[in-house]
Amino acid sequence: MNNRSIKAAKVLVGVFLLVSVIFPLITVFLNINGADIAEIFRTDQFRTYLWNSLTTTIAATLLSVGLAFTLAWLINRTKIRYKSLFSVLFTLPMLIPSISHGMGLVLLFGDNGLITNMLGINIGLYGPTGIIIGSILYSFPVAFLMLTDIFRYEDYTTYESAEVLGVSKLKQFWVITLPNMKMPLISSLFAVFTMIFTDYGVPLSVGGKTMTLSVYMYREVIGLLNFSKGAIIGAILLIPAVIAFIIDLKNEGEHSESTVAKPFDIKVNKKRDIIAYVFCIVTLVLTILPLIAFIILSFVKKYPIDMSFSLVNVQNAFGLGVGSYLLNSITIALLTALVGIAVSFFTAFLTARSKKTFSNLALHLIAMLSLAIPGIVLGLGYVLFFNGTAIYGTITILVLVNIVHFFASPYLLAYNSLTQFNESLEDVSMTLGISGWHMLKDVYIPCTQDTIIEMFSYMFVNAMVTISAVSFLANLRNMPISLLIPQFDSQSLIEATAFISVLILVSNIVVKGLVYLTKRYFVKREVA
Repeated sequence: MNNRSIKAAKVLVGVFLLVSVIFPLITVFLNINGADIAEIFRTDQFRTYLWNSLTTTIAATLLSVGLAFTLAWLINRTKIRYKSLFSVLFTLPMLIPSISHGMGLVLLFGDNGLITNMLGINIGLYGPTGIIIGSILYSFPVAFLMLTDIFRYEDYTTYESAEVLGVSKLKQFWVITLPNMKMPLISSLFAVFTMIFTDYGVPLSVGGKTMTLSVYMYREVIGLLNFSKGAIIGAILLIPAVIAFIIDLKNEGEHSESTVAKPFDIKVNKKRDIIAYVFCIVTLVLTILPLIAFIILSFVKKYPIDMSFSLVNVQNAFGLGVGSYLLNSITIALLTALVGIAVSFFTAFLTARSKKTFSNLALHLIAMLSLAIPGIVLGLGYVLFFNGTAIYGTITILVLVNIVHFFASPYLLAYNSLTQFNESLEDVSMTLGISGWHMLKDVYIPCTQDTIIEMFSYMFVNAMVTISAVSFLANLRNMPISLLIPQFDSQSLIEATAFISVLILVSNIVVKGLVYLTKRYFVKREVA
C-alpha cells in the first residue's frame, strides 16, 4: 500500500465518517425551530421531565456503579471459587434489550406480578422506583466490565509497603485503592449516566406517569412526527455524552503505561469470603429473576389465570410473525458485525499504523465521536438526513446506523491492539519492499484475531438488543425483533413479549458460545 493508495483510503474512510456521523448530527441541529425552543423551555412540563430524568438517572448511576465496584472488588480481592462463572453471569443482562428489563420487573413486581401475587407485597413499581431498579439492571454490567479489568492490573507492592507500616485495611482502601481507581470510576460514572439518561426502554415500560426526556422525545417523534421538538430534546440528551467524551479524550493522554511488579496477594479470610459469596449470589439471583420470569411466562397457558405448561404462546408468537422478525434481527446483526469490523479495523489500521498527521488525528477523533451520540439522537439524525434517499426504509440504513452507533468501541479495541506492534515495522517492510496491504493481510490481521473475534461479538450482540438507534428507521418489512417488545406490550401480549426476550437472549448466548469455541480453536491450532 503506497502513499497514494493510503491517501485514497483515508479520503474514502473520511467521506464515510462524514456522511454517516457528522452530517446526520448537523442535520439534527439544523432542524431546530427557534420558536419551539422558547415553547419547550417555558413549559412546566419540560422542567418536570428534566427533573425526572436527572433525579432517576443520578440515583440509578450512583447505585449501579456502586454495585459494579463492589462486585469487581469481591471478584478480584477475595478467594471465592467460580469467579469466571460469576463474571459471565453478571453480564447476562447485557444480552437483552433495556426495555426487557422493565418488562421483567412488571412480570415480577407489577400490580399483577409473580412475586406480588405470591408474597402479597406491592413495591409501587411504576414510577421512579421502577425506573431506578430497571436502569441498574440494564447498566451495572457495563460498569462491572470496566472496573473488574482495572483491578487485575493493580500492583501489590504499594499495599505490601502499607502493611509493613501498619496501615489498616480500611485506610489502604481509602488512600490506595480509591485513588488508583479514580479515573476508571469517573469514566464508568459518565458512561452509565449517559446510558441511563438517554434510554427510553426502561421508563417506557415501568415509568407510569413519570415521564423522562428520552420518552418525551420518543413520543414527539414516533407519535406526533414533531422533528423540531425531537431535535431540541435530542440536543439536550447529547450534553452529558459530550461531557463524557471530552473527559475520556482528556484522560486518554494522562494514562501512563505501567507494569505490575507484583501480583496481588489475597490473604485467607473465611468471614470475608462468606460475605462475598452471599453478596454475589444474592446479586445474581436478583439479576436473573427477570430472565426466569420471561422463561416461565413463555411456556404457561395464560398468565396469571392458568400457569400450567403450554406451547400455545410460542405458537401464537410465531403466528404473529416473530420468526421473520428474528430473521431480520439476525441478518441485521450479522451484516453490522461483518461490515462493522471491516470498516472499524481498517480505520484503526490507518490511524494507528501511520504517522500522527492532522488527517490521522481528525479520523481518530471522528471515529470516536460516536461515543458521544446517544442512539436515539443518531436515529433521529438519520431520519432527517437520509429521508428520501435510496437506502431509506431498507435494511441497509438499519445496518449503517448500527455500525455507527457501535463503531467507537470496536475501533478502540483494534486501535489499542495495533499500537502494541513495534513502531519500526512499517519502515522495515518498506525497506524489504513489502506493501502495507500485505502487512495488513499477513501480519496485523492474523496477530489480532482474538481482538477481531471480540469486535464481532460486541457488534452482533449490541445490534440484537438495541432499540434506540433503529426505532425511528424501521418499518414492518425490516423491523428487528427487539422493536416488537414495545409494540406487543402496548397490545397487552405479555406472553409473546416474554418469549421475544427469551429468543434474543438465546440468540446472543449461542453467538457468545460460538465466539468462545472459535477462540479455543485458534488457541489449540497455535499450540499445535
